[in-house]
Amino acid sequence: MSVLRSILAVVAGFLTVAVLSTLADMVMHQTGVFPPEPQAMSAQLFALALAYRTVFTIAGGWVTAKLAPGRPMRLVWVLAWIGFAAGMLGVVAYYTVGQGKLGPAWYALAIPLEAIPCVWLGGRLGAKRKAASAL
Repeated sequence: MSVLRSILAVVAGFLTVAVLSTLADMVMHQTGVFPPEPQAMSAQLFALALAYRTVFTIAGGWVTAKLAPGRPMRLVWVLAWIGFAAGMLGVVAYYTVGQGKLGPAWYALAIPLEAIPCVWLGGRLGAKRKAASAL
């Protein structure tokens, strides 16, 4: 049962990041903050997207730590490396599909580079609060 709960904690953290990022993107496009597809976005809009993705990535680490049945930081590291790997797939897509079609290079590179420190930070915050609430 502990293994299943551990897997669910990591999946919940991953889904937190993915769902919140997707919903925020949709809202930004629907409200006109981001241009409609397939129009290109400015560097400033990519910076905005990176900013909210950073917050959502921290939230994913927090969720994983809070749901972890034990040793939350171990599961947080699993999520961090999954996030890094997923981000690296985006980098591969960027250089495979064609530069400029998926945004600026700095954005493609920032996603995997932020995964580990942001998930770790969220995990530390979640694990700290979890430990404090256990007292």
